[in-house]
Amino acid sequence: PQSPIEKAQINAPSNPLSSPGKTAVGDGSVPSILLQGGSLKTWSFASAYVERLQVVLTTAGRPLDADIELWQGPDNCPVKMRTYVEDGSIRPFTALIETPRGPSTCAIRNIGEMEFPFAATVTASEIIALPHDLAYESLMTVQGGALRTYPFDPTVDSIQVLLKTDGRPLNARIELLQGPNNNKQVIELYTEDGLDRPFFCVLGSPGAGNVVRVVNTAPIEFPLQAAIVPNRIMDPYEQDLNAGVVIGGDTGW
Repeated sequence: PQSPIEKAQINAPSNPLSSPGKTAVGDGSVPSILLQGGSLKTWSFASAYVERLQVVLTTAGRPLDADIELWQGPDNCPVKMRTYVEDGSIRPFTALIETPRGPSTCAIRNIGEMEFPFAATVTASEIIALPHDLAYESLMTVQGGALRTYPFDPTVDSIQVLLKTDGRPLNARIELLQGPNNNKQVIELYTEDGLDRPFFCVLGSPGAGNVVRVVNTAPIEFPLQAAIVPNRIMDPYEQDLNAGVVIGGDTGW
């Protein structure tokens, strides 16, 4: 059976994020809200026709540490995630949250210090981050307790992450590394039904040496399917040829 994201992607002619100049926050008509350290904001959508939400978190170059929850009914939290980003300016957090069957509320808490605010945008009307066809063709099984790593070329500017199950709960940890044990972005995820509520996000991957690591933190009885594919590949003329240059030799006389 097709997941909700697959049904929406069938009618999408192309992924706008794959085009140069496109960002994950649309054309700016959806306002962002600033969350100070330790604060909580909620976005309630009363319409039963809202099937998914796009969440975008950015900073002015500082770290980002947030808890994101989806509430549907009293004491019902079908989706939970915690995300950490080293630099929310060059690697904004962009994810889709499925909201089938009725009204829902998205709650975002800044669990960082007071000195590290971030801007949050939650929208149901300007969703531009949808998976490529390549993502569905590249799904691979990750057994419970197992991990997979996906290295990427320096020309890959952003990466798509799609996780789903056959209807069982989804528990996973997603890490973007750049160098040995150097986490640039970490997502800890729980979804009560990985078929009805698959997880999709876009990771910024500027620079060289980017590796995505996916860990299935559930028991062996709960496998998941993962697809980690390039979202946007830079044109050779866009690349900064001086980036990463290290100057050696004498520093002075």
